Amino acid sequence: MSNFKMAVVAIHGMGSQHNPQNQPPSSTPTFSKDLRKKVAREVGSDMDKVNWQEVVWAQILQGRQKGYLRKINRSLGYDKLREFVVCNLSDAASYRPTPDGGDKIYAAIHEKIELVMRVIRHQIGDHAPILIVAHSLGGHIMSNYIYDKQRHLRHGGPPTEPTPVENMQTVAGIVTFGCNIPIFLFAYPENEIYPIMAPNRDLPPALRFRTWWYNYYDRHDVLGFPLGKSAPSYEQLARDRALRDKPINAGKVFTSWNPFSHNGYWKDRDLYEPVADRIKDILARV
Repeated sequence: MSNFKMAVVAIHGMGSQHNPQNQPPSSTPTFSKDLRKKVAREVGSDMDKVNWQEVVWAQILQGRQKGYLRKINRSLGYDKLREFVVCNLSDAASYRPTPDGGDKIYAAIHEKIELVMRVIRHQIGDHAPILIVAHSLGGHIMSNYIYDKQRHLRHGGPPTEPTPVENMQTVAGIVTFGCNIPIFLFAYPENEIYPIMAPNRDLPPALRFRTWWYNYYDRHDVLGFPLGKSAPSYEQLARDRALRDKPINAGKVFTSWNPFSHNGYWKDRDLYEPVADRIKDILARV
């Protein structure tokens, strides 16, 4: 019988993560290894009860991005700025649902999440408490994934998956950082924008925290935004204290004051301490 009592699901944002030909299991920390290490130090021996999983989706686009850069190198030159644009901005441009059913990248990324949730179901159970930690575009992806699972429930339909954990109904908390959800909302009228509902309906009352979504952002991070002002529905979420925006100073001395702070969250005390605190809160109530 597994000793795990809960799971953490970490998802990365825009950009390449590692060699797409060398994909380790989802339980092997890669992009989130620094965060996990620092969180584990704060949590202590109880970290053995935490199943830490990663959703890695960069490989879906990474091969084509790198291939295109190699082709244009012959005529335009291969520089780091051009690589940043292709490997980061194209991630956001490629991830979108379309009415004509051509949203294969959107579906492929969501399949990566499904696989991880299936692993958690088998290793912990149908009702495993989940904490999501999502960086940058990963916050938008997880929000969409949960929203899609809730869509049928909004209209009185049945759940789409066989178990609560796979239906994202056992999410005790969400931590987003460097999140850029607001820039994807301008395509919709404000009164037609709806955030996800509390994804904790299948958890016991003790695990239904009043504030279930914490969003951390650095004011120098041009890709990270507060969420509470995104639309009236998000403002209501913030007024209800279900959502809390938390400004922090991410990064080190050479990055915390400039746009490079976008990648500084993973090692920053202002992030790993509250993540550890939420894990301890969940474990104390399981």
